[in-house]
Amino acid sequence: MGMGEYRTARELHHRGRPERSENADRFYYKEEQIFEKPFDWNQLRRLGGYVLPYTRQVLLAGLAMLAATVTRLAVPWLIAQTIDAALEEEVRFTVWTRWLEPFGRTERLALLVGAMVAVHLVNWLANYARIRLTNWVGQRALYDLRTRIFTHVQSLSLRFFDTRPAGSILVRITNDVNSLQDLFTNGIISVLQDLLTLVGIIAIMMSMHLQLSLVVFLFLPLMIVVTGRLRTQVRHGWQLVRIKRSRLTAHLAEAIQGVRVTQTFCQEEPNKDFFSDMNADNRYTWLAVQRRNAWFNPIVEIMAALATAAVYWYGTRVLQSGAITVGVLVAFATYVGQFWEPINRLTQMYGNILVAMASSERIFEYLDTKPTVPEKPDARPLPPIRGAVELDNVVFAYEEGRTALSGVSLKVEPGETVALVGHTGAGKTSIINLLSRFYDVNEGAVRIDGIDVRDVTLESLRRQIGIVLQETFIFSGTIMDNIRFGRLDATDEEVIAAAKAVRAHDFIMRLPQGYQTEVRERGSRLSMGERQLLSFARALLADPRILVLDEATASIDTQTEVLIQEALARLLKGRTSFVIAHRLSTIRNADKIVVLDHGKIVEMGTHDSLMARRGVYYGLIQAQFKFFEAG
Repeated sequence: MGMGEYRTARELHHRGRPERSENADRFYYKEEQIFEKPFDWNQLRRLGGYVLPYTRQVLLAGLAMLAATVTRLAVPWLIAQTIDAALEEEVRFTVWTRWLEPFGRTERLALLVGAMVAVHLVNWLANYARIRLTNWVGQRALYDLRTRIFTHVQSLSLRFFDTRPAGSILVRITNDVNSLQDLFTNGIISVLQDLLTLVGIIAIMMSMHLQLSLVVFLFLPLMIVVTGRLRTQVRHGWQLVRIKRSRLTAHLAEAIQGVRVTQTFCQEEPNKDFFSDMNADNRYTWLAVQRRNAWFNPIVEIMAALATAAVYWYGTRVLQSGAITVGVLVAFATYVGQFWEPINRLTQMYGNILVAMASSERIFEYLDTKPTVPEKPDARPLPPIRGAVELDNVVFAYEEGRTALSGVSLKVEPGETVALVGHTGAGKTSIINLLSRFYDVNEGAVRIDGIDVRDVTLESLRRQIGIVLQETFIFSGTIMDNIRFGRLDATDEEVIAAAKAVRAHDFIMRLPQGYQTEVRERGSRLSMGERQLLSFARALLADPRILVLDEATASIDTQTEVLIQEALARLLKGRTSFVIAHRLSTIRNADKIVVLDHGKIVEMGTHDSLMARRGVYYGLIQAQFKFFEAG
């Protein structure tokens, strides 16, 4: 499919309207560069690696395929012997038919017909076994691949998710893996069967009559030249289809997640138009590549018809000379028909392989992506910690030219509660991200109990740090399951005790099934405050030595906040805690208040000392009071 054809289709749909976004075009042309890559056999070998654990089943499928191929090739030969036995007064026996010599014509016909029935039965059983075995192997290989990519994606750093839409990631794990189904379940064995069938037919035809075989082979170069020109275009087309589907799914996922905002601003119609444009792009692209792909079958069928006609035209002359029998001519024509079938299937399979290669290219791109926060080869588990935290002259930027922290140094003693305050973008959340090692510092170091967080395993570090976010995530499932997510081996009694400690027990018991109530996706049946209380219970159940509250009380109303202040005090007691908040009630009792501005610490002290200084912190508190008075 040429780019001109794609652009024409798109322009017809847009009716002359300009592109919606120049960024989208830049993204499109960036992804288009993959079209210049040659067919990568290494990808095919890597895919084959997922089949290796099932070598025994593959070998059995190969034996079944061999039996099916041999029995199918035997049928035209048996037809030839049957026709000759019925028509000729004097049968010319060969080394393959010598066993029929002791029998009369009637007995020979009966034996040949019985042989054909037996061969068809064996062929059916062999094909049944092949299909069962290849499907068994294929589904397990897909299971392994899907599990592998999901596990790998979970291990990647947050920077990976910051730069990719959730819908695009979803496409790789679902649609792209599903696109490999034909290759895994039927492709490899079918290709081998067709190749073996093709070789067998060529050998049999050449043994029957060399000149007749050459007549058939004269049509092969023409077909190879014509179909060869289509292959690159079809390959490019399938790659473009994958890109369009990925972008469509990414937009769909984003639209569903943001449906509340869409309805709030009455943007349903523009959003529908934008989706319609993308959907039309996807449709036009798919139709264009299908038009190209549809040429394969007619070309092969025309070649088969011409070759069969040539065989009959030349074969009747050979028949008159007595060089072949009627049975041989019929069998030869049958083999010619069978000769083009595997070629036709191989061209179709080539299209399937192109689809698989386009998908595998995208799958292996993810599998080859390395975490930007890797563990050292000699990383050791972090021992149980006391909770001393040190930031030593930390410099950090999310991307070049966007410095989040600049020379930040901070020491926190075990059990201290530290409040991080400052305007939006001051660097508060960046400190938390570095402490949990979601990102790595550019300069300096973050230490816990004197140990650099880069020297320990991520799991052992994060198991001792609990984080409660402002927008807490509630999974589909029950209330009990969501709280237990903090510690999967916790008993029901421990879950209930954690809920009681954070004052969540009462509202849970008012739900229809209490702790067994299904909360639906993202906890849609719970209020924002109720979801936040569940996150407190989850954190308490995990019992971390370091606790982070990132605007964790921002979504809780004043009445609920009063109820959980005592619970928060219990939750923070004995733990090193970092609290990011704007509410005075949440931060005033902190042991240390750290004021950040543009990535630097500008003030540090207790609430009373900072208020007495009348500096940046004093200004923030005064601004908050004025805001509430105005409200």
